[in-house]
Amino acid sequence: MAEVFGFHQFRPGQEAIITAVLAGRDVLAVMPTGRGKSLCFQLPAIVRGGLTLVISPLIALMRDQVSALQANGVAAAHLTSADTPDEREAAWDALDRGALRLLYVSPERLAVNGFAERLARAGLTMIAVDEAHCVSQWGHDFRPDYLRISELADAAGRPQIAAFTATADAAARRDIAARLFAAAPDEFVSGFDRPNLHLAAGARRSGDRQIEDFVKARSGRAGIIYCASRKACDDLADKLRNAGVDALSYHAGLESAVRSARQDRFVKEDGVVMCATIAFGMGVDKPDVRYVVHAALPKSMEGYYQEIGRAGRDGDPADTLLLWSLGDAALRRRQIAESDSDEARKAQELRRLSALIAYCEAPRCRRQTLLSYFGDAAEPCGNCDLCDDPPTLIDGTELAQKAMSAIARTGQRFGLEHLVSVLRGLKTEKVLARGHDALPTFGVGEALSKAQWMSVFRQLFAAGAIDQPIDGHGEFVITARGKDILFGREPIALRPPEEARGTRSARARPSSDAAEALASERDRALYSELRKLRLELAKQAGKPAYTVFADRTLIELALEKPSTLEEMSRCFGVGQRKLERYGEAFLRAIAEAA
Repeated sequence: MAEVFGFHQFRPGQEAIITAVLAGRDVLAVMPTGRGKSLCFQLPAIVRGGLTLVISPLIALMRDQVSALQANGVAAAHLTSADTPDEREAAWDALDRGALRLLYVSPERLAVNGFAERLARAGLTMIAVDEAHCVSQWGHDFRPDYLRISELADAAGRPQIAAFTATADAAARRDIAARLFAAAPDEFVSGFDRPNLHLAAGARRSGDRQIEDFVKARSGRAGIIYCASRKACDDLADKLRNAGVDALSYHAGLESAVRSARQDRFVKEDGVVMCATIAFGMGVDKPDVRYVVHAALPKSMEGYYQEIGRAGRDGDPADTLLLWSLGDAALRRRQIAESDSDEARKAQELRRLSALIAYCEAPRCRRQTLLSYFGDAAEPCGNCDLCDDPPTLIDGTELAQKAMSAIARTGQRFGLEHLVSVLRGLKTEKVLARGHDALPTFGVGEALSKAQWMSVFRQLFAAGAIDQPIDGHGEFVITARGKDILFGREPIALRPPEEARGTRSARARPSSDAAEALASERDRALYSELRKLRLELAKQAGKPAYTVFADRTLIELALEKPSTLEEMSRCFGVGQRKLERYGEAFLRAIAEAA
């Protein structure tokens, strides 16, 4: 492991999985993004020999991983729709000669006639399934092409199967096991926590301005901002560029060449911010993304967890921010209702959405809420907005009763704007036209601002006291729990309705351990020079900078200042091939800075 990858110890959970794979056992592993799933099949493939087929839906990720493996001297190739004719010919030739250790393919490749037989002739020993939740109808991203994997395994003589995912609850794991394996696999669930991620969520108030403040506080750091539409991506990228941020947009409406060029810039350059739809990022193997922002509500808790997993894959501190509104929730519910899914699937998607909304309005540590959804227990983390600034809960029963009284007395037929107007005693044209200024509820909430009442409604919605019908037009109705609260049979605790909450994370934490480890000006100057050298070498090779050396490697080099190749080989991420290729250049840079 040290000779090829330059790693001197395993990350949590890796060793047990690798031991099981090396023993020839089938494996199903659930590991958080950034915990090193790929090493769990790459290392056995190198140690044992033979051919390992890696199946993934993420073309960019496959290409990046193959590039990194080749940089470490590993015989690896990919067959994807993005390959050039020369790449495709070289991959097939290496496969037929039995020269490959790892071959990466998309699930669509499995439908090619004769592919299984060709793999068998090449010495196929293992199938590694990445993003294995895609095989499950209960997973959050089911893909029918994944159902061909079991057929391929049968046709290829049932080689060993190792399946990996970052998001699979108990039901999805049972489904994956039934669809992929001939017998029960060894199952490893190493926990879902990403302790280096700071979690934050809150109401979207000024939208782009909130995001601009957040991004400018992290100037020069790479980030991803997920937007709800193509237009939102383009508009936000324009505004950020006008504010001096190196921002790009990415979505399916752009030409393929433009998307590829922008993704290439994001991966290879430092400090680029990508405003994207969720199609971006899942296949980008960039370890130093320092933040992920959701400008609108994601589709589900699983989707949210996987999307924030793009941040901090190098293990260094990274930030997340989720902004949402009740309008987002209504849109997501409509999308579920109008989908082609059966009723059981729709009900499950609605439950997932409800869990996400509850997370957004959680009154306790966000990490506890997130991990409990996946079945993990946790103490308060000290690394989320609610731990940074714990809210003091109040008895919100009276506020809730006022809000729900407005809903009831207006016939459960109106949305947020109108209900808040009634509560605040505003004689709008709509209020006067319907005679709602004569209701007993009119003006009972005049002491609270519009933003404060919106906070109350969001919390009641998250608590399941009020709802919006899927086939409605944004109106609120009172649920069974809401009636218990309205009629005094059940109290409810709320956070104090505030003008602003949830974006105090505009302040930036240290971008990496370098901020603390590189205490001297001399060390920081050397680190800066090593980053420049890394970028120069990467550009010469046409590769992303991190495939030369990770930030953590440069930090160790700046601290340890090795003077020989042997000393340098003891630093993190310095394998034999990279030592031979880059060692002398970095040693010269260190010596010149001495």
